[in-house]
Amino acid sequence: MKRFMFGVIASLFAVQVATAGETSTVYTFDGSFDDAAFSVESAIIGKGLVIDYVSHTGAMLNRTSEDVGSEVKLFEAADVFIFCSAVVSRKVMEVDPMNIAHCPYGIFVAERENKVMVGYRHYPSGAMQEVQALLDEIAREAVGE
Repeated sequence: MKRFMFGVIASLFAVQVATAGETSTVYTFDGSFDDAAFSVESAIIGKGLVIDYVSHTGAMLNRTSEDVGSEVKLFEAADVFIFCSAVVSRKVMEVDPMNIAHCPYGIFVAERENKVMVGYRHYPSGAMQEVQALLDEIAREAVGE
């Protein structure tokens, strides 16, 4: 579980992509969690997109760990930025209306073991690769690539 979504460490100057069990792409951010969160928010807004919600997943996991009988601290901090793109969503749903199952989209920022990461989940082949390309563009911009 500790390696659930995160695996590769890289510097901002030599950014490497981690594929965690082929479920997500993760980039290392050279800076603080707060700076990474601001960078992701700015990259999303810079694309003309609106952030619908920020899920404070790390805070929830830390707050509820005792309630579920765990002493494991998974993250120092972890947020997921939830948003959509009317243009891209319409395009992929016109190919297959059931692509609605993948909307909205999310990019996460997490700090674990003094390492800050920015990433997103992978989407199925076909039309949804356009969404994945958008997420990758935003994540790369956020980490300064």
